Amino acid sequence: MNAHSSMIHVRMDNDLKDRATEALAAMGLSTADAVRLLFHRIATDQAFPLELKVPNAETRAAMEEADEFFKNGAAPRFDNADDMFAELEEESKALREAGKQKS
Repeated sequence: MNAHSSMIHVRMDNDLKDRATEALAAMGLSTADAVRLLFHRIATDQAFPLELKVPNAETRAAMEEADEFFKNGAAPRFDNADDMFAELEEESKALREAGKQKS
């Protein structure tokens, strides 16, 4: 690294930082290494190294619904993932049965 360098200060969620730092360490990288690599790719390619997309209307509506859900402090609909998947399976089965009856 040359004698002329700059510091970047980034504020982020502690849990996100901890999880990312752990994953990077498993790859043999520090957080500083990861940021340098990111900036190197941006400078070299003149593009962000990940595909960024504008969410479609359905995704935006789901995001807004989730924001409202958490903003209003609503209780989760399910106690755990198994309960959620069980209900989805029941709804899927009901839809398949309804489709068979129409045939």
